[in-house]
Amino acid sequence: MNSVCVYCASSTQIDEKYFRAAEELGRLIAQKGLRLITGAGNQGLMNAVEEGALATGGKVTGIIPTFMMEEGWHHTGLTELIETRTIHERKEMMAKLSDGVIALPGGCGTLEELLEIITWKQLGLYLNPIIILNIDGYYDHLLAQLRQAIDEDFMRDIHGDIWKVATTPDEAIDLLFTTPAWNGRMRGYAAI
Repeated sequence: MNSVCVYCASSTQIDEKYFRAAEELGRLIAQKGLRLITGAGNQGLMNAVEEGALATGGKVTGIIPTFMMEEGWHHTGLTELIETRTIHERKEMMAKLSDGVIALPGGCGTLEELLEIITWKQLGLYLNPIIILNIDGYYDHLLAQLRQAIDEDFMRDIHGDIWKVATTPDEAIDLLFTTPAWNGRMRGYAAI
């Protein structure tokens, strides 16, 4: 385990508890000697997790598409900043550079990233741990929806092992290190 990608919100109008969790997660990532991979944003939880890692002496690689750079949405103090042509390239590179994913609470962008990486893992395209950091029950409805998909045979029972759920940053880091890699042969189980 050398690096972890964190998906999270860029919103600045959210409860302080989410900022505290993001900053703590960044600190823990740095303390474990992991490189943090982010979308390079300079606001919201993305900024908080980056600042937490940087303040603890960690290394942060931010990946951001050109149009967001042109808007000035990027953090200018990261260890490494990688510019991509598209958002699709950004997501692919974030996955390629990471040995695991942690999803903090977020909006549509975070949900889309999380569901895409879950899909990639289901298809055997991404084999690393995926941890959903369910701060104060934020992801309860999504987790119930995923459970319903399994219960109604839209997904197989085994697909419930694609992700793990943590309720604290400490637990997320522990799960990152204790969750076994997904078996690439599981690809055959992608379809019902």
